[in-house]
Amino acid sequence: MTAVVPTLKTSEIVYPSADGKPVAETYDHLYAILTTLEVLKQYLADRRATVLANQFLYYAQGFPKVRVAPDVMVIFDVEPGGRDNYKIWEEGQVPKVIFEITSPGTKSEDQNNKKDLYEGIEVQEYWLFDPRGEWIPEQLRGYRLGVEGYQLIRDNRSEVLQLRLEIEAKLLGFYR
Repeated sequence: MTAVVPTLKTSEIVYPSADGKPVAETYDHLYAILTTLEVLKQYLADRRATVLANQFLYYAQGFPKVRVAPDVMVIFDVEPGGRDNYKIWEEGQVPKVIFEITSPGTKSEDQNNKKDLYEGIEVQEYWLFDPRGEWIPEQLRGYRLGVEGYQLIRDNRSEVLQLRLEIEAKLLGFYR
């Protein structure tokens, strides 16, 4: 009798689109994510761009566990519309702007690990919005990528989006 050992001829790597975790910690955080998503989608409706929220951003091909789920990300020069997840190597574009709707529970991750990651993959602008003002006294803090890494944005103007950002209670306002 001959034993047959099955071999895996080609293995397709699966990049999940869900992790079973909630979208946001509180209603305020969820509402800030959803309104930011919708306002930016409307603003960019006539451009070759997409805005995604709480979807996995894969940045290392072949490593499906190496991922992050930005609260809102804006990607230019890609087909508009939703995706279940976003793989940089397939789309050919890194997100240009990322917003994290932050809280004391996500503070360390948002201001350290994610900031370093986004800087490393060359996200042009990174914004932290604290809708409840629980740890960012000014509620909004932005960083712009420069020659020496991220630099604090002092005037709340997004060069990439060509918009001025304002705090409107627990939401972000976007102005031309």
